[in-house]
Amino acid sequence: MMIRRSTGLLLVLATLCHSLVVPQFQTRHQERQRHVGKLGMADEGSITVSTDKYDIVKVDLDDGRDYPIYIGTGYDDGEAAQLLQSHIKGSKVLLITNDRIAPMYLEKYEQLLKQDSDLQVETLVLPDGEEHKTMEVLQKILDKSLECALDRKATFVALGGGVIGDMVGFAAAIYQRGINFVQIPTTVMAMVDSSVGGKTGVNHPLGKNMVGAFHQPQCVYIDTETLSTLPDREMQSGFSEIVKYGLIRDAEFFEWQEEHIEEMMARDPQALRYA
Repeated sequence: MMIRRSTGLLLVLATLCHSLVVPQFQTRHQERQRHVGKLGMADEGSITVSTDKYDIVKVDLDDGRDYPIYIGTGYDDGEAAQLLQSHIKGSKVLLITNDRIAPMYLEKYEQLLKQDSDLQVETLVLPDGEEHKTMEVLQKILDKSLECALDRKATFVALGGGVIGDMVGFAAAIYQRGINFVQIPTTVMAMVDSSVGGKTGVNHPLGKNMVGAFHQPQCVYIDTETLSTLPDREMQSGFSEIVKYGLIRDAEFFEWQEEHIEEMMARDPQALRYA
């Protein structure tokens, strides 16, 4: 009990320190998230729908390109397939992940995309890690797309953490002057931050995320069951981002975190779904 509570306090302390070091984060975060409704606390104009297995949070954009975030656990295959396929307009899909995620989830999502449909699904596995978030690795996505003769109606699907989501989103933004893409984040940090807001890009030798574009996904599909395979260190890193949101803009949500930190650390499905 004491260890878990101490962990929670350390997360809060780390968040406070980070906010002091990077004060400009608050402005960027508020601008990026101002249209995003939160479960139980949706912004005016947002729509939150709840079912037994998942919630739908609508991201309202000024240009009318609104999109949903599906947040749940234990989706049945038919339901998951229908949700994902409903956001694919053409007949071709390129499903992109990394060599860490591929053995665990690539086949599952490839089958979901194909299930009871005529979709042609190609796959691409990239090397894992921030050091591979480069123009050279991004080129592999473009090469694969051209080799498969993907047209402007094709859809990219990003399956992985923030690195995959950023690279795939940027590739979608520049391939044939812009095509659709779907985010399937598999880390806490990607679920609560990088998959939402349309920020995409790659690193440059002279700076992080210096080459990129704003390109919104068709949807964000979150299955918290993927967090069961996430290392503890990465879970805690993601939790610090959640704590930061509470500190910056939502006192009630921060209080909820204080009361439920033990369930979050234990990876309780309902706690993770709400957070």
